[in-house]
This record gives sequence, C-alpha cells and structure tokens, in this order.
Amino acid sequence: MSLHHRFDGPRDAPVVVLGPSLGTTLDLWAPQLPALTGSWRVLRYDLPGHGGSPARSGITMEDLAAEVLALLDRHGLGAVAYAGVSLGGAVGTTLAVNAPDRIGSLVLCCTSARFGPPGGWRERAALVRREGMGPVAGTAAGRWFTPGFPGAEPYLAMLRGTDPEGYAACCEALAGFDLRGRLGEVRAPALVIAGADDPATPPEHAEVLARGIPGAGLVVVPGAAHLAGVERPGAVTDALTGHLRSTWGTG
Repeated sequence: MSLHHRFDGPRDAPVVVLGPSLGTTLDLWAPQLPALTGSWRVLRYDLPGHGGSPARSGITMEDLAAEVLALLDRHGLGAVAYAGVSLGGAVGTTLAVNAPDRIGSLVLCCTSARFGPPGGWRERAALVRREGMGPVAGTAAGRWFTPGFPGAEPYLAMLRGTDPEGYAACCEALAGFDLRGRLGEVRAPALVIAGADDPATPPEHAEVLARGIPGAGLVVVPGAAHLAGVERPGAVTDALTGHLRSTWGTG
C-alpha cells in the first residue's frame, strides 16, 4: 500500500516530511506550509483511511513508519527532516529509533512516547467500527482546541470524512505503541513542542520525550490544546523553522 502524499516547494531543496495526527489529513499542516516552502521541499502524507490514503487493517506503528520509509525510497530520498503531530509524531519517533540514518532532524508536536493505556484505544476502535465517526467527531473539539476557538470546523470535517476502519486501525496502532524505554536511542537533534492546554497529550508527556531523547529541546505553547499548530500557528511555525534552521542550516 502506498500512502497518498504530495510535495510542495523547490525540487532541489532539502526534504522535510510532515506527519498528520489521527483523524486529520495532510492539510493539517497548511498553516506552516508558506514558511517552509521557501527553503524546503515539503512532503506531506495521509494516514491509512484518512484523506486520499486507502484504509488498512491490522497495522502497527512500525508498519506506518515502514510506509513512510517506502515513500522516501520510492522518491530516491536519503536523510530527511521530519515533523509530526500526535500519531504523526509517534511515526517520527519510530523512524528515528528504527532508521536513524534517515532522520536528520526531528520535531515532535503534541505527541507522546505512550498514549495512555491501550484499553481506551481499543474501545475507541470498537466504537467507530460499531457507530461510525459521529461519536468521536462530536467530542473532538474539546480535545483538539481550547474553548471558543473559532476555526475548528475544517478540522472536524476532516475527522468526519475519515474511513471508520482506517481510523480504528490507527487507534490500534496507538494502543500498541510504547517507546518510553527506547528514547535514548534517538540520535537526531530533536525539538518537542507541547500545547499548554492539551488534554490529549499534556505537557507532562512532552517532558517525558524531552528528558528521554538526548539533547532534546522543549517548547510549551500557551493558549493551545492538541492541534497547537492550528490554534497558535505563529508560535509553532517559529519553533519548527528555528529548529530546522539550527540543525540543518536552512528553514
């Protein structure tokens, strides 16, 4: 299976891969795109069952990381920078541990080394298989954004449009994910970004990542919940481009 993806930016520029969160599409990164495409070739992808990618069952985080590696190989790409939100961040951490020669710089946004007890993710997978996306879409705004944020609807529409089986499979990948004991293996220079008001992956999760990854930096964005790059795009973009500039010499 090939993940739906697209490139933007100069063909001869270094590549940064942008990974989306559960329930969103590659357009999650639209607020950051203008600041990146002047200096970077930006590769964005959709998770299975999200956006333009076909649904797939029985996947693990290692499978998702392997799909991203397959994209890099398909396009003849060597080492890249990688930034990911939530599940997309977990894919990046998995890549940095399992294929360290391919990840030259790493940004982990609103993500975790372990996303809570696996039972909750398996229950959510069962819920969407049974009832579709409606129940999770109805409660997502409270997880993704601080109260009163006016721009939630396009992102909730992404969630409502997600294939239930694809979403459930990604929930099960999150259930089986736990890299807390391997963070010390990450060699890429890393920056961890957290939303100060994120109920899904609170700053304590970011602190675990920043403590465990050698030399990692930590930025906590005030007034932001789980989709911090949407709610506070300027702060997240500045942190992202600053880290890329300092670790790659461009951005």
